[in-house]
Amino acid sequence: MNLASWVQRNGRRLRGRPALAVGTQVRATWEAFATEVAAVGGALADAGADGYGLAPGDRVAILMANCPEYLVAQLGAWHAGLVAVPVNARLHPEEVAYILVDSGTSLVVTDEAHRADVADLTERLPGLRVLLAPGADWDAAVGHAPAVLVDRSPDDGAWLFYTSGTTGRPKGALLTHGNLLMASLSYYADIDKVEAEDSVLHAAPLSHGSGLYGLPHLARGAVSVFPTSGALEGTELLELLDRWPGMSFFAAPIMIRRLATDPALTAVGPAGLGGLKTVIYGGAPMYLADLEVALATLGPRLAQIYGQGETPMTITGLSKADHADTDHPRWRERMQGVGFPRTDVEVRVVDEQDREVAPGEVGEVVVRGRVVMAGYWQQPEATAETLRGGWLHTGDVGSMDEDGFLTLRDRSKDLIISGGMNIYPREVEEALLTHPDVAAVAVVGRPDPEWGESVVAFVVPAEGSSPTYDALERACTERIARFKRPKEYHLVDALPTNNYGKVLKRELRERLGTDSLPPALTKR
Repeated sequence: MNLASWVQRNGRRLRGRPALAVGTQVRATWEAFATEVAAVGGALADAGADGYGLAPGDRVAILMANCPEYLVAQLGAWHAGLVAVPVNARLHPEEVAYILVDSGTSLVVTDEAHRADVADLTERLPGLRVLLAPGADWDAAVGHAPAVLVDRSPDDGAWLFYTSGTTGRPKGALLTHGNLLMASLSYYADIDKVEAEDSVLHAAPLSHGSGLYGLPHLARGAVSVFPTSGALEGTELLELLDRWPGMSFFAAPIMIRRLATDPALTAVGPAGLGGLKTVIYGGAPMYLADLEVALATLGPRLAQIYGQGETPMTITGLSKADHADTDHPRWRERMQGVGFPRTDVEVRVVDEQDREVAPGEVGEVVVRGRVVMAGYWQQPEATAETLRGGWLHTGDVGSMDEDGFLTLRDRSKDLIISGGMNIYPREVEEALLTHPDVAAVAVVGRPDPEWGESVVAFVVPAEGSSPTYDALERACTERIARFKRPKEYHLVDALPTNNYGKVLKRELRERLGTDSLPPALTKR
């Protein structure tokens, strides 16, 4: 079972149909795409002077901005039986170096924008080779004699997915061909059917969400579209929807928030987005206030996925139907949750002894199924700990109701315990975000000699606003218990985030007690 077989099959079945597009222009038909993939696979495996001599199981890193060559490189690596190591193109060179060393990568496919950084790495990492795309060597690779598709077992590695590393060094989650196949099949079961007439837009990084959600579209023969802007903005999206209907895409919540207020989209509203099929979001919290604005702009086209790199695309989900069911008596509550377990997994909430807790009680979310990673790359102890008992321990804290609906509270490391009471930062953040003067907020715990921890809020004011202590206090007391209120409010220009928009609460905690902490607001 080699996922690259999808490209070869579509190359025969859909020969002249578009497979890759840049903006409104076709970059390659399925026949041409299949030819390039097989040729690159041949170049990577060729041990002669014209090739790179890689053997099945070897790792090939891809460090590029989103572009058609990215997919050719990734599928070409799979065609040759290799393991792709997609690297976030926004990482610092030191972070890239760590991933290359940890994965044992011997070849990096990169682009002109990252050429200098990679050249520096080759001086520090002996034996590391570079394939620049586009370039003369890339032209030689796509012109190489095509290779025979290498047979792979469902248990063979396909994608070495490095976690975002919000608390330390990232770990490489080894995703197999079987994992990615199951995740793709689950997409059809729970999110959408996909046909060759459809399209998938790659505006988010291919190294993560967009690359994963592109797979079920690639399998069915939909066209992969790359925006010429390299981003996601309203005017271009409308042009692309006119050219490539049946369009879906993955977006982090921060991208959804920007789209929801884009003047070009608010001007036409949901009725003017007839070519838009599905917008999948996940990877960070989507606050209710932002979601309501997004639904008003985009219409009932949103689907939320809760997953991790260790179990790609699937743990639980809120379907388009769930989003549209505004008459449900618990709709607002449910929109702050993460939905029901997906078709391909079992999900439980357990205590510290891994015993399942009763409905409504809080514990760690655990999951098992054929989509769960094979393990962490060369980290047997971490693998055994995370996969103990045959269940992936997510590190997320949540509760499941009698219907099987899961609500996340926080990451276990972010839980605040004050005076023996559990306080979930997201509850406090949701309350503060209802205030019109608050653009963004993050809540962390500060060590407290009397209470154990006290609640601290970092608040980004809305443009032109200056929220007061009293106003923020009212936003909290009107919605949450008094003991959950922050003891301190600090106004900041921005929240620190990683490359995927997740707030780095570790950095906020490190600011407590330092000179970089702005003065706390005081009661008037």
